[in-house]
Amino acid sequence: MTDATIETLDVRNMQPRERHPAIFARLDALKQGDILRLINDHDPAPLRYQLLAERPDMFTWKPEKQGPEEWIIRIQKVESE
Repeated sequence: MTDATIETLDVRNMQPRERHPAIFARLDALKQGDILRLINDHDPAPLRYQLLAERPDMFTWKPEKQGPEEWIIRIQKVESE
């Protein structure tokens, strides 16, 4: 078994309208078991809801840091049924 690859994506300096498309492109490129470590300047709850709606059961969501100025979330691609 290989170790999971962890990629970091810091979206704090991106335009808000560019963030979700960039995040979803990176998530879609992950292989099973790989992790996207997302760094954001606000609570990414809307992203989580969108992820649950558009790609149910494909990712896990684990907060590393929750504000007040920086949020870090580990999003791991899992096997979908």
